[in-house]
Amino acid sequence: MAGIGFELRKLMKGDSYSSLLMAYAYAGIISSGPWILSIIAVLLIGVISLPVVIPAMLVSKFQTVVTYLIAFSLILTGLVQLSFTRYSADRIFEKEHYRLLPNLNGLLLVVIAVSGLFSYPIGLLAFPQQSLFFRLLFAATFVVLCCVWVTAILLSGLKAYKAILVNFAFGYGSALLLAFLLRHGNLEGLLLAFLAGQFILLLGMFWVVFRGYPSRIFIEFDFMGSGRMYRSLMLTGLFYNLGIWMDKFIFWIHPVTGSNVIGPLRASLVYDLPVFLAYLAIIPGMAVFLVRIETDFVEYYDRFYDAVREGGSLSYIQEMKDEMVRVAREGLYDIIKIQAIATIVVIVAGRHLLRWAGISEIHLPLLSIQVVATGFQVVLLGLLNIFFYLDKRNRVLLLTALFTVLNLGLTLLSIWMGPYYYGYGFALALIVTIAVGMALLDYDLGKLEYETFMLQ
Repeated sequence: MAGIGFELRKLMKGDSYSSLLMAYAYAGIISSGPWILSIIAVLLIGVISLPVVIPAMLVSKFQTVVTYLIAFSLILTGLVQLSFTRYSADRIFEKEHYRLLPNLNGLLLVVIAVSGLFSYPIGLLAFPQQSLFFRLLFAATFVVLCCVWVTAILLSGLKAYKAILVNFAFGYGSALLLAFLLRHGNLEGLLLAFLAGQFILLLGMFWVVFRGYPSRIFIEFDFMGSGRMYRSLMLTGLFYNLGIWMDKFIFWIHPVTGSNVIGPLRASLVYDLPVFLAYLAIIPGMAVFLVRIETDFVEYYDRFYDAVREGGSLSYIQEMKDEMVRVAREGLYDIIKIQAIATIVVIVAGRHLLRWAGISEIHLPLLSIQVVATGFQVVLLGLLNIFFYLDKRNRVLLLTALFTVLNLGLTLLSIWMGPYYYGYGFALALIVTIAVGMALLDYDLGKLEYETFMLQ
């Protein structure tokens, strides 16, 4: 996200509060990413459809289907997201910009083939009670979502952040408009609206990428060469996305908390809506995360390594290292403070939010713990990002694998202990992972000069 960070720094240097507010607004939307916006769009589509779509259970089926599509498309593409991000960064560093677009096309071809082989048999065979049109829409939406997550990789390296925001707004705005127009078409109409919005978003993203990385070669598979894609990053992407969704999967599958909705897909009436509402509260923390990491931290990070490469004085190198450590710690503390404020606001307004969403107030304790947990998720993301800058890939792999295992075990334990403890497994898994990550980060930063000079 270096390009976005550069533009954010320009906005942060503005003399007005409006520039500062604009920087955080851009950062909040960009860092939240398409999948948070997808959750918002799905909720809004349900709101505008409930008065018309009969029976109302069809809206619940639509939301369940799209949630599964988002979850599994993120997990599948998690295998290549981080690794291809590193591949793209290496090509940019080596001034091989011309390789980015053709290799993105090559990767998309692979993703389309794999996601199609995965989704079309499931769509055609797993929903015998649904129409053929629905089953084709199900598979096509999965393929398009996979393409959206992959294409977003190169967008993060461009400076055209305004074009990115316009694409997001136009894509999801189109989905909402089409949902309003097609809501009489029942389940197929809602799913078609969501698919069309995602496809419009994908086309817009293509347009930005094609303009930003022109090339005379249309398709290439250089990314599949030896040493091009890091296995540790592929596993990290898989574990991170799997870890984020692990507690949801368990609540859906467990016979005590889950129930059948459509075909083989299950949902949890107890868990789902409070969790999705809680995720809306992470946008302020994500904005602070992106601004602090991509502006202040990156500035001293660049100064430190530039001094190392260019033979700066030892005192200057140590000074830049100390500033980098200070900014990293302050950035994490700022994320915690801002997210704590957002958490308090949601907890205080929790009853009103639940009434607005049509959810019983009995879910207020679960909403409260989930807001706290999603705040911890932002802190974990900040930690992982710092480790990525330090090129500590094994650390990130360890933390994401630990988070996945802990979320699995502690969520099962929370269900066994009873409804009062629902949500605590996810929160405790994040707390333990963050504690381990903080200890590892302190250790690594303390040895930064040694490793920089002696392990080259």
